[in-house]
Amino acid sequence: MTSLEDIARTALDGDPLTLRSLVQDWLSSGMPLAEVARPATHDPAVLAVSAALAELFAQRTGQHAPDWTSVVGGLPEPRFLVRAAATMKRLRRMCEDESPWPLKRRNLYAPADYLRFA
Repeated sequence: MTSLEDIARTALDGDPLTLRSLVQDWLSSGMPLAEVARPATHDPAVLAVSAALAELFAQRTGQHAPDWTSVVGGLPEPRFLVRAAATMKRLRRMCEDESPWPLKRRNLYAPADYLRFA
């Protein structure tokens, strides 16, 4: 079964097709997002992305985010979750301006509609 940690690692790897598939599988399980366990990782980037995505999906589905997400901080350096933002100035600027708040507050950046299909 797909885990939130798997999703976060895939998001950090920048593999959009695999990421979409994992998210669809994970969300279709029907598990209430408030019950999602904190990933057992010591990688601050994976933890930050996990918390941001759990909050983002909770926000978009009208659910409560897991309690543990409120204490997960951000990354020291900005991280773009869309590879093309590294080379495309307009996309990078758009991500910086429009990134959803659960991502932005953790120094993570993506377009406003990032993973919205889910």
